[in-house]
Amino acid sequence: MSSTKIENILFIDIETVPIHYNYNQLSETEKDLWDKKMFYVRESTPELQYAKAGIYAEFAQVVCIGLGFISDGKFRTKAIAGDNEKEVLLEFTQLLSQHFNTTSHFLCAHNGKEFDFPFLCRRLLVNRIPLPKLLQIQGFKPWEVKHLDTMEMWRFGDIKNFTSLNLLANIFNVPSPKDDIDGSQIAKVFYEDKNIERIKTYCLKDVITLARIYQCLKGLEPLNDDDIIYT
Repeated sequence: MSSTKIENILFIDIETVPIHYNYNQLSETEKDLWDKKMFYVRESTPELQYAKAGIYAEFAQVVCIGLGFISDGKFRTKAIAGDNEKEVLLEFTQLLSQHFNTTSHFLCAHNGKEFDFPFLCRRLLVNRIPLPKLLQIQGFKPWEVKHLDTMEMWRFGDIKNFTSLNLLANIFNVPSPKDDIDGSQIAKVFYEDKNIERIKTYCLKDVITLARIYQCLKGLEPLNDDDIIYT
């Protein structure tokens, strides 16, 4: 992938929330299934662990997908968001099918191979939406997957190393995306504040930071604010 043209990369970030805001809103069947999933988490109860439900695709939903790509020297961004997950996912897959659907195209996310990409695949299947070409990765060998992951790039083979996007932004002197809210607050902003625009803004900051980090990791000059177009 060393010859990957940056113009062929779609940078993405997703924001997710639990399908039910509180543990007590789960049905008895859902509670039983959640409790079993959390059975081996000894340091806390399943109810307290539910604060992390947004990272489990079986108990969570996608509320925002931030996208960015370089065209004509400009970084064009778009946030697809809403409280109807199926509509969000359909718009995303339509965009992929129309504009990012060739063997030359790549997806890029931070920790995407562990979170964003598999989460999207699972939620697409739950919503009975066919997987777009770039997400048809079941059974693929690692080197066959058409994805880029800035956390993996930073690891240099060190599989025990987890480095956040915010930490990379700091060491590369890139503006931090965490100047308003962080991922742990998304569910509150979605369910209590009902402020989807704030989530979209936060998500796009992550996408811009992601692209800048990728450029730093490839020895390129990171984007200037004047290079960014919001759509």
